[in-house]
Amino acid sequence: MEPINQTAISEFLLLGLTEDPALQLLVFSLFLSMYLVIILGNLLIILAVSNDSHLHTPMYFFLSNLSLTDICMGTTTIPKMLVNIQTHTQGISYTGCLSQLCFVLIFSGLENCVLAVMAYDRYVAICYPLRYMVIMNPCLCVLLVLVSLLISILYGLLHTLMVLRLSFCTDLEIPHFFCELVQVIGLSCSDTLVNNLLKYSVGIIFFGVPLSGIIFSYVQIVSSILRMPSGSGRSKAFSTCGSHLSVVSLFYGTGFGVYCSSAVSDSSIKNAVASVMYNVVPQMLNPFIYSLRNREMKGALGQLFTGIPLL
Repeated sequence: MEPINQTAISEFLLLGLTEDPALQLLVFSLFLSMYLVIILGNLLIILAVSNDSHLHTPMYFFLSNLSLTDICMGTTTIPKMLVNIQTHTQGISYTGCLSQLCFVLIFSGLENCVLAVMAYDRYVAICYPLRYMVIMNPCLCVLLVLVSLLISILYGLLHTLMVLRLSFCTDLEIPHFFCELVQVIGLSCSDTLVNNLLKYSVGIIFFGVPLSGIIFSYVQIVSSILRMPSGSGRSKAFSTCGSHLSVVSLFYGTGFGVYCSSAVSDSSIKNAVASVMYNVVPQMLNPFIYSLRNREMKGALGQLFTGIPLL
């Protein structure tokens, strides 16, 4: 295959999850339903937190930012896939592909950082309850979110700029429903050693450090809870962490599944399905996890709909 210059590339082809016309309607309906759940579910979380003054705390401030990140993540990938299915096309422009790649990296990185910040918030709340509002003051909360956003933007731009230096072959088919970093690099006819080294080294640091912080926070949290003399106090402390721990397990569990799938399987369909589990399913389930497992959120949602808190 002959390499072509970036300026000569008009578009990539997104092959999606299936090329079977009989299944296209099913895929369209499934992803449209998941997208609506992502938008409505996370938007309700944001509105409930904004509407209820009792939820104007650091924990729910970070939850609102997580919900906003989930909305942005879903909007980056799913609408383009739905448009392609509806119009019976597979094309995405070179600029559009790299833009999508960059935003996917930014928002997945931001979700990673926000989850780590939420773990730190729970650590301070349980291990230093008397100093919680002093430590987690509004300025620090905003600063933590802004730093997370800045780091995520740098992470996304770094990989995107490194892709810009690559030349691509005439085969520009991406066996996926969005422009994923691994797939785009795989289409290059250039030497991708630097890109691959950067992908793994920066990825390990960028995702490993927050995960290590989450693990450290929960080790300290569990140690602090077990020292509590009251059984009801231990139960209440565990319940405040249950939702976050479920979301963390879902996010990193599906991410680890995607990594294992790409490492052991050459099937593009299996890799695409695994990527759906990482890029779509967590964003769809997060609102349910927080609304079903959190009594305060149930009350806020009830007040939002009926004006009467659901206790």
